[in-house]
Amino acid sequence: MELSNAQKASVTQWIQDGRSLADVQRSLLEEFEISMTYMDVRFLVDDLDIALVEEAVEESADGVPEITEPELVDEVGAVTVDVDAIMRPGALVSGTVKFSDGVSLGWQLSSAGQLGLIPGDDPEYRPSPEDVQSFQAQLEEVLRKKGL
Repeated sequence: MELSNAQKASVTQWIQDGRSLADVQRSLLEEFEISMTYMDVRFLVDDLDIALVEEAVEESADGVPEITEPELVDEVGAVTVDVDAIMRPGALVSGTVKFSDGVSLGWQLSSAGQLGLIPGDDPEYRPSPEDVQSFQAQLEEVLRKKGL
């Protein structure tokens, strides 16, 4: 779905005002009658090159979380997924993933439907659970867009 320039400007303003992706998703539906999935809203924000604003949570001296001033999220730390132009032997589809900590690994989807990461320089490396979840969501979207 293509948004008008005015709608894109509204999305940009909402994000700059500190609204969450879920709030933007809800506002698109309420104000413009545009229904988008959460992931589609996330990709829209990425496509518009808007840095998300998140509340910084710090622990006080007694260990209780405290919310401080909002800060911009550095998109450099985002998980990115690429699909190979030529697939790895034995794979239905393959590619690379760069995790938020900067480590890149190969991945492949076998003909049996098993998704696997290909060990890199450090065979003991394990991405964070959040990175794995982001990788899987992005991979699903990339494959869907490619019709795979």
